Amino acid sequence: MSDPTGTCADYEISCDPDRLDPARIHHWLSTDAYWALGRSREQQDRAIAGSLNFGAYERASGRLVGYARVVTDHATFAWLCDVYVDRAVRGRGLGTALAAAVRDRLAPLGLRRVLLATDDAHGVYGKVGFAPITDPEKLMVLKTG
Repeated sequence: MSDPTGTCADYEISCDPDRLDPARIHHWLSTDAYWALGRSREQQDRAIAGSLNFGAYERASGRLVGYARVVTDHATFAWLCDVYVDRAVRGRGLGTALAAAVRDRLAPLGLRRVLLATDDAHGVYGKVGFAPITDPEKLMVLKTG
């Protein structure tokens, strides 16, 4: 790395599923992400298989340091979820870079709505265009289990 603190220039984002490290992703999410604590490896593998995945990688080593996935029909709707940046590289703009990569990858699809549900990091997502829902009465959730 040219900058000891690291910058986004030290990383690249890819949608290549062959570059993902499913074991690392599962470990991050099932042990350190409030929304996925305890998620099984089988569940995570199915989620990866059914999603458009984004990995953030160190350019120097190729090591996966961040992840996001999108559930979409590629026509009208997408849901951004499981956004995670390794604690060792947080604060370098990778969360914003992942969200921007998602936005840019989805833009040509002309989707009507891209949703995200999060308890934190609203500022990160706001930088790339996400905003609070202004019409929550239009959305509902099917509660299961």
